[in-house]
Amino acid sequence: MSTHKDFLSDSTQVALLHTSRIRPVFCVIEHAYRNRQIADDACAGIFTSTGLTIDLGTEIDWESPRLPVDPEWAIEWYKFYYGLDLAHAFKSTREEIYLSTWRSLVRSWIKQRRVNSDSSDVVARRITNWIYAWNIFARESYSDAFEDELIASIRSQTKYLYLNLTAERNHRTLELYALLIVALAIPEIDEELGLLDFATHNLFENLLSDVLPDGVHREQSTHYHMTALRSFLGARENARLFGFDFPNGYDERLLKACEFALHVHRPDGLIPALSDSDTGSYFDLLQLAADLFDREDFRYVATQGLQGTAPTTTCSSFSDGGYYIQRSGWSNSENFQAERYLVFDCGPLGDGGHGHYDLLNVEIYANGKPLIVDPGRFTYFAEGDAKLRRAFKGTAAHNTVCVDGLDQTAFYPGKPKQSAAKGKLLSRLTRACFDMLCGEVISNCYDALHTRRIFFVANEYWVIVDNLRSDQKRTFDLRFHLTPEAWNHTAMCVSETNVTVRTPDVALVFDSTFQPRIEPGWVSPKYGVKHLAPVVSVKSENTATDFVSLIYPTKLHETAPSFRVISDAANLRDSGVLEVVTSCGVEYIEWETG
Repeated sequence: MSTHKDFLSDSTQVALLHTSRIRPVFCVIEHAYRNRQIADDACAGIFTSTGLTIDLGTEIDWESPRLPVDPEWAIEWYKFYYGLDLAHAFKSTREEIYLSTWRSLVRSWIKQRRVNSDSSDVVARRITNWIYAWNIFARESYSDAFEDELIASIRSQTKYLYLNLTAERNHRTLELYALLIVALAIPEIDEELGLLDFATHNLFENLLSDVLPDGVHREQSTHYHMTALRSFLGARENARLFGFDFPNGYDERLLKACEFALHVHRPDGLIPALSDSDTGSYFDLLQLAADLFDREDFRYVATQGLQGTAPTTTCSSFSDGGYYIQRSGWSNSENFQAERYLVFDCGPLGDGGHGHYDLLNVEIYANGKPLIVDPGRFTYFAEGDAKLRRAFKGTAAHNTVCVDGLDQTAFYPGKPKQSAAKGKLLSRLTRACFDMLCGEVISNCYDALHTRRIFFVANEYWVIVDNLRSDQKRTFDLRFHLTPEAWNHTAMCVSETNVTVRTPDVALVFDSTFQPRIEPGWVSPKYGVKHLAPVVSVKSENTATDFVSLIYPTKLHETAPSFRVISDAANLRDSGVLEVVTSCGVEYIEWETG
């Protein structure tokens, strides 16, 4: 893990200043790009991006006809992240091939591509990664002639970027961060363009506009939240190292974004892939924030209970972003990953086109494993006739209720063209070993009102009550997406009162008046990669339907829990009483609106 403690020593910095015109900067991603296989592949002209590996040969054609149809592949390739893998391999082995490969790739790009060939965000990533990589290469092998070429191209690309900044949101953030890095690394360009003051001021403005007061990024994507947070934290650490300050208020809003990052991580250290997201761990950002702000709760989570002090809040609310989290606790390192966790989406769609139509969606984790998951994004483009962009973005791809097969918001690949569905939290009640969330969604695509209550009982299991009301007869489809590990490992058990879907790790229990079905679905842990996974579908055709779902983490050999409704089933939206029978005994769950 890379923190400010790994930054170059003062003596090394002084030595570099006498040899290289590019000063060393703090690289917030260096620890994540140390893959020898990626470096060796690059030396052979083989590149992997968005889940696809392409052999382009050692004589690189940057506009090769062999590039995949999905432009995201080339977009990632043009950003030069593999340059950091090459630099690390060179640093570790001193083998000249890694440096000569990177130098050849950079020179061929300069020769073949125009400065304005790419969008501003791609330019920003490329020049940042060139500086990051050269900082490593120059420590070991410095070349005046090559550096002159490098600086000349960075100067041209920086001027283009400066004049073509994205207007708002996460692309603007990373572009401003690139200008900051150029200003710190190459003072002669800063003197020419005045980048440092410009980037510092505008990064602060973008932080305030993009991160809501509760800390959630305005695009409502866990992945893009972390991507933006990395730029904001990297900028803050470089400010500390170079001895300049951001305006008052920067740290306050940045800390809010870090607090959301802390709470949204599952106990296994991964984030749920909400909206356009990949899963992954961002504990490195929490570790950096812990060092910057002396926050021992950040350090505790970043080290999974090995160091620091446990957070005091388990049931956290982020009302501006509309995310609500239930967690059984913050155990020490031995049991940290065994805690229970649920995240509930009850907020806005999000600005831009990265939001999914997933209101009242949940993701559930227990006993060291995800149980019910958000399938992620897979791709931004349709694949053949399958229309997988729509399939992953639509309501049916989430753990909520689909009405008449429609999306909550009319589908569009990017930003919606019609009014988005509205969600809001109606109430939350938290007590010792108990938490209740209640939210609703109103859609312009149909008249049905969907209300969902989530009961987290005894820090052990969940009961979810979905109430659907419409003026017309409709098909209501309650859906739960299980993990790829559950594929071909599901069983169904029927009793007088319940129907239970079992996997090796969880029991999903429904009232016997409904007949669950197991359907094939997909889960995408990262862009361009998808795995088969089962989907539990429970349907009802009526004007009013109440689904009761008991989600109980358990093993196949253990006795399945059961429940029964012991109040007037016709009024479950307003009040209800459930009797839940588990191996630990009998518990009663009761609610009343208002």
